[in-house]
Amino acid sequence: MGWLKSLHRRRLLARHSIDGRRWARALRHLPFLGGLSDDEARRLREMAVIFLAEKQFTPLRGLELSEDDRVEIALQACLPVLELGLDAYEGWVGIIVHPSDFHVKRTRVGEDGVVHEWDDELAGESWPGGPIVLSWEALEDAGSVAEGGANVVIHEFAHKLDMMDGEADGVPPLPSRAARERWIEVFDAEFDRFRQAVESGEETPLDPYAAEEQAEFFAVASEAFFETPNALKGQLPRLYELFKGFYRQDPALRLKA
Repeated sequence: MGWLKSLHRRRLLARHSIDGRRWARALRHLPFLGGLSDDEARRLREMAVIFLAEKQFTPLRGLELSEDDRVEIALQACLPVLELGLDAYEGWVGIIVHPSDFHVKRTRVGEDGVVHEWDDELAGESWPGGPIVLSWEALEDAGSVAEGGANVVIHEFAHKLDMMDGEADGVPPLPSRAARERWIEVFDAEFDRFRQAVESGEETPLDPYAAEEQAEFFAVASEAFFETPNALKGQLPRLYELFKGFYRQDPALRLKA
């Protein structure tokens, strides 16, 4: 039924668009969207329109999302799949937005059989096969990766891409066994080197949170790939080349400054 989906999307784009003023406001708030070619900008805006029609936003605790909020979330979500296609986000529809960071109860059984419980305070979370949860307050940090901030939208949607072939493990779907083996070889070596740098107290090009596990390394590095690509390319060039191949984009080329 792919033809039916294509027809529906064409009709949707014939009726709806992101106007120039709203796009200009998004560019001011999300400067890493700069440098896109006219064709890339057009496709990103069209993808965002379709995304907004196919995903369901649920603000909680009295929060009201403005149309600019929704559009900016959609643009950031669509940027990683600009060349991969929106079908990468199939199989789920929900985007839950909390007014601020939220708490999640965690449970883990230790090697000794003891059950450990604790509360995590989160700005975002992705559930396999389920919704993405975001903090509206954290959305204001978009564009701040260079200053040590975070991009919660790109982070959580990177987790969704990572989970396309199972649980998040830092290895997204790749076109061949050889490509997967190459990814694991380079990615694991870069992760181990990064974790050692964090443990030794060295200054690192990524938020130290990336050392938690491979899945977080992938998501945090994805934030940097799109927001601060030249810094990532300069300090972790092998990782940058991996991401360039997977995302089929070269942000360092369009964001030369």
